[in-house]
Amino acid sequence: MAKMDETLTMLKDLTDAKGIPSNEREAREVMKKYIEPYSDEVITDGLGSLIAVKTGKADGPKIMVAGHLDEVGFMLTQIDDKGFLRFQTVGGWWSQVMLAQRVTIVTRKGDEVTGVIGSKPPHILSPEARKKPVEIKDMFIDIGASSREEAEGWGVRPGDMVVPHFEFTVMNNEKMLLAKAWDNRIGCAIAIDVLKQLKDTDHPNVVYGVGTVQEEVGLRGAKTSAFKIQPDIGFGVDVGIAGDTPGVSEKEAMGKMGKGPQIILYDASMVSHKGLRDFVTDVADENNIPYQFDSMAGGGTDSGAIHMTANGVPALSITIATRYIHSHAAMLHRDDYENAVKLIVEVIKRLDRETVNKITFE
Repeated sequence: MAKMDETLTMLKDLTDAKGIPSNEREAREVMKKYIEPYSDEVITDGLGSLIAVKTGKADGPKIMVAGHLDEVGFMLTQIDDKGFLRFQTVGGWWSQVMLAQRVTIVTRKGDEVTGVIGSKPPHILSPEARKKPVEIKDMFIDIGASSREEAEGWGVRPGDMVVPHFEFTVMNNEKMLLAKAWDNRIGCAIAIDVLKQLKDTDHPNVVYGVGTVQEEVGLRGAKTSAFKIQPDIGFGVDVGIAGDTPGVSEKEAMGKMGKGPQIILYDASMVSHKGLRDFVTDVADENNIPYQFDSMAGGGTDSGAIHMTANGVPALSITIATRYIHSHAAMLHRDDYENAVKLIVEVIKRLDRETVNKITFE
């Protein structure tokens, strides 16, 4: 395995943390540990989103940089009399990436119970049924219990969160990083590093590094945290689609790993703010920071909630091209992460009141 530097250690800590929507405590604690040294104060909103504040100029514009703490996972809904667990997906899952995958059930006491997602074996299915993907409603989790009582004895109960099990891995090409929960601990990492880079820098505004909760179930924490902050400018930092794998045409997805952060023009949650988009790409051009444009007919990011807060907030989604999101293992490129941090830092240094007014009322 590659030598773990400071950044890789942080990324491992963030992605190893378990946190499905409404169960983000562990991920929030990791983010807090890393962002606190670069903040004036760290607070939370009523739903549990983490808000780290760094003041450059006290009466300057408020700039919100938001990644979300939650990852897609499952919630236990019932235990049958043989000790098998039924579950509800929390966030979007594609049935084809789930079967035979290892998961961790986190009990109320914080104990971890290993399980595997199962279904009826193909050997006993009709030839027609074998050709069809197994539906999620027909899957279950097997924790090796022989009865409901045994499962309950291990502390397992309905409502417990279930998280994909995967070990953070640096690939042979050390720029390529494989982990669970890149969606969206990479956004949290970017928020941490933006505050870190601004620590000893003069900047004309108040920066909020935010780890939002419950993004995967409808951008809920972005709504509450933006309401608390009332930002002048918002950046949703998330993962985007990497279209550089076999069988994907440029028409379907333009993003390529390693070619710079993606500037999202359009998605189902937001038409990005043109003035802000132009300003960000001008700063990137000026500083020779690579970037790529992308747009998606579906999906959305925290920017979708941020831009509709109060009387409206110019917002932009900046994403990292990532392969295999919403599965047990996703892959991204370290250069894209570092260039996203660099770009947002350079943008923030230039966002004074006059510039923000110009962007807002263009």
